[in-house]
Amino acid sequence: MYGFLDVDVTLAKRLLAATDPPSSMTAFIAASVARVAAAHPEAHAYRDWRGRLVTHPFADVATMVEIPAAPGPFAIPHTLHDADIRSVADLSDELRHVKAAPLASPSVRWAERYAPWATRVPGVIRGVYAVMARSIRSRQQIGTVAVTSIGMFAGGAGYGLTPLTLMSLELIVGGISRQPRVINGHVEVRDILNLTLAIDHDVIDGAPAARFGADLRQVLETAAVLIKAAKPRAGDHP
Repeated sequence: MYGFLDVDVTLAKRLLAATDPPSSMTAFIAASVARVAAAHPEAHAYRDWRGRLVTHPFADVATMVEIPAAPGPFAIPHTLHDADIRSVADLSDELRHVKAAPLASPSVRWAERYAPWATRVPGVIRGVYAVMARSIRSRQQIGTVAVTSIGMFAGGAGYGLTPLTLMSLELIVGGISRQPRVINGHVEVRDILNLTLAIDHDVIDGAPAARFGADLRQVLETAAVLIKAAKPRAGDHP
């Protein structure tokens, strides 16, 4: 299922810019979707080898970090663990660190070690993806939620579409534009972010998916993760 959301991020942009250094919009979105996903574990569930649904009370978010490379900028995958309880500033620092030192990301170290031979053997990459999709241990490493950004490709407003791969919940971040909105009975020019929400219909029905989308919109528009301090969580991740 795909849902197109136009979200007012005026408050979030102001709060992100007020920090020193400014916090990342990607980190803000990752923290927001992770908190909502943790409250709706059915939204990022997946099936194990026996076809049973697996849910987690936490949310690790897989995203992409663009790094400099000899042929040109290159995007690498990186997982933000415990994104549902960490602050936006903390997640921003991690993304900046990975951008400056790519080997700090386990996915880069894995690719550097295994990719040269794995890409030469037919079927290996497909097999790796199949294992990662069903393995609980792998999901604890790579995450269950994906955030990918295409907003920098063209500039301005716009939505993105990508097929679901490993994750059953993906948020595709599009562009930001200035648009009129009615606020308290008055027309104001606001910063509007285009988002595409992709959810696997094999693991969640339409009604709970819609409730997830509504909660996500509220968390983003109220900038809740920037206003409220991160709270400790009981369970597997202290």
